Amino acid sequence: MQINCGTDIIEIERIKEAIEDLGENFINRVFTDNEIKYCESKKNGKYEHYAGRFAAKEAAFKAISKLLDDKYSINWKNIEIINDDTGRPKVNFIDIGTIKFEEIDVSISHCREYATANVIVSYN
Repeated sequence: MQINCGTDIIEIERIKEAIEDLGENFINRVFTDNEIKYCESKKNGKYEHYAGRFAAKEAAFKAISKLLDDKYSINWKNIEIINDDTGRPKVNFIDIGTIKFEEIDVSISHCREYATANVIVSYN
């Protein structure tokens, strides 16, 4: 079994500015409908949640990048960060080819200024 990990950190203000400056163009290019629905439900805390999901997508990409034939073969929407039935975040990879993972774990955290995420994938 092989294990890869990825991590990312982002300033929440950068995501907030991108959303305010680029609006729907940015949101719809980076996030899936499920992610948008979740983040928008957080009202005043939506920017922290968008930033957390952005960091998780980056971390997931870093965790799987060496398994890809071409790193440009996936885009933002091929990685979806949703919550399971218990509220824990989880990673869904959408249309990324034949890569099969045994386990994927994600952790997201944020404070006033930053959001960070770690992703660990295991595969054969």
